[in-house]
Amino acid sequence: MNIFRKKDTSKTRTGMKQHLKIVDLILLGIGAMVGTGIFTITGIGAANYAGPSLIVSIVISALCVSISALFYAEFASRIPANGGAYSYIYAVFGEFPAWIAGWLTIMEFMTAISSVASGWASYLKGLLGGFGIEMPAALNGTFNPQAGTYIDLLPILVLVFVTGVVLLNSKAALRFNSALVVLKFSALALFIIVGLFFIKPENWSNFAPFGFGELYGGKVGIMAGASLMFFAFLGFESISMAVDEIKEPQKNVPRGIVLSLTIVTILYILVTLVLTGIVHYTKLNVSDAVAFALRSVGLSWAANYVSVVAILTLITVCISMTYALSRMIYSIARDGLLPFSFRQLTTTSRVPKNATILVGIVSAICAGIFPLASIASFLNICTLAYLILLAFAILKLRKDKGMPKPDEFKTPFVPVLPILSVIICLSFMTQYTQETWLAFGIALLLGTLIYFGYGYQHSEIHSD
Repeated sequence: MNIFRKKDTSKTRTGMKQHLKIVDLILLGIGAMVGTGIFTITGIGAANYAGPSLIVSIVISALCVSISALFYAEFASRIPANGGAYSYIYAVFGEFPAWIAGWLTIMEFMTAISSVASGWASYLKGLLGGFGIEMPAALNGTFNPQAGTYIDLLPILVLVFVTGVVLLNSKAALRFNSALVVLKFSALALFIIVGLFFIKPENWSNFAPFGFGELYGGKVGIMAGASLMFFAFLGFESISMAVDEIKEPQKNVPRGIVLSLTIVTILYILVTLVLTGIVHYTKLNVSDAVAFALRSVGLSWAANYVSVVAILTLITVCISMTYALSRMIYSIARDGLLPFSFRQLTTTSRVPKNATILVGIVSAICAGIFPLASIASFLNICTLAYLILLAFAILKLRKDKGMPKPDEFKTPFVPVLPILSVIICLSFMTQYTQETWLAFGIALLLGTLIYFGYGYQHSEIHSD
């Protein structure tokens, strides 16, 4: 049995259309990253973890993600394969490590889509509540019979809509996504500009009320805030999962990742500064933090605009991630590690239909049944684990294939940055609870069983 057999999937071309340009990629990345994190998690992070010093947490998280983004950029220019980390690790470490990376990415994106749909529902409920409209109790919350709630219907409905959009040809889906991203920027720009006139510097006086925290095993403080805000940047890797539909992927994928990540980091810092300047951090433990801050200073019209835009544009995160995840499942199925049906493309638009429908169904079930708090940490720990694999993979790539060619992207300071990335990721992982680690262990076990029960025998690479 050879579970480390290798395959360079960049040499396998598909029937997808190559039509996405650099602007499409930047908007895809921003669409995936700017969502629940900026509209909701910023408030929760400030209230419970770091206070105004959450901006330092954001910088630390951005640093960690940026290092991993450099690895993605080099892999994308040297091994331009659809499927992101899964395909890169397949070419460097072999099949089983690649499957684990792919499985963890599927867990990450599936739960991320669910959590964003839940955040979308929170904003919609808040807006409807202002008009005295409420859903029936049984359909207004995740499964909790004691509270009289059995399923959260609104997140399920939005994911049915998102699945329908992604089943369109990818150009149409991303054009719709791009329009919503522009609308999202208008709301955040309004919040920053208007909020500047209501900032009270005394709200920043106790800048780091929870301290720096612990590098390993901390529960509050700047480092714990950084582990939470890591959630905010999830989705940057969605760009590398659409290689087969990108013009000049070796140039445009690295540019798209770096530019979108830079824009999002600046945006998160500005929003958090204004948010904690308007409202004291102790009052920000709410699900609609940005709108709440505006209402607290009497700007109900601006709060309502932000709420409406959040309702419309949190959909962009679901679209971006559903788009990316369906392409990853397609890539894994193409290699035989998942059933053949998931690599079928529609006749006209060349979209992976069954893979997209699978993502929609499972994400909708998770969003309707599991609460947001229970899946955010699980999502993060899955991501951190495969980013550690990617850090080791860049070292192996350099060892096996040497330095990048002049026209390829080169990650600086290797091996220092990969080692630093592993240390930071491990630090973030230790911030999570035993329950999160238990869920992570169960997910790894399930993924391993799927590989040995199905993937190994059906892989397109024949055993030696």
